[in-house]
Amino acid sequence: QVQLVESGGGLVQAGGSLRLSCVASGISASFFSFSGMGWYRQVPGKQREWVANIASGGTPTYADSVKGRFTISRDNAKRTVYLQMNSLKPEDTAVYFCMFRNFWGQGTQVTVSS
Repeated sequence: QVQLVESGGGLVQAGGSLRLSCVASGISASFFSFSGMGWYRQVPGKQREWVANIASGGTPTYADSVKGRFTISRDNAKRTVYLQMNSLKPEDTAVYFCMFRNFWGQGTQVTVSS
């Protein structure tokens, strides 16, 4: 069964940086490479919102709220997708989830203090 394991969340001051990682298991590197990957985030009482996607070929797309600050990347050999988050704002505080072909990770908490 496909499993997604996330890491890298934590507490950071506004203007700081964090790098999130999501490792997929239960699949081959080749199978992983065929699919896009995504990052989403959710705060209590609100719907989960899309943050970024990276296509199988490596082309990234971003939500307007994070464009220019976040960078999504992938390492197919490691079955891993990353989210580099710079210039963090308190509004970025949320639980961040990675998504792979309709599978979701457990989420990792990101808290940005003012």
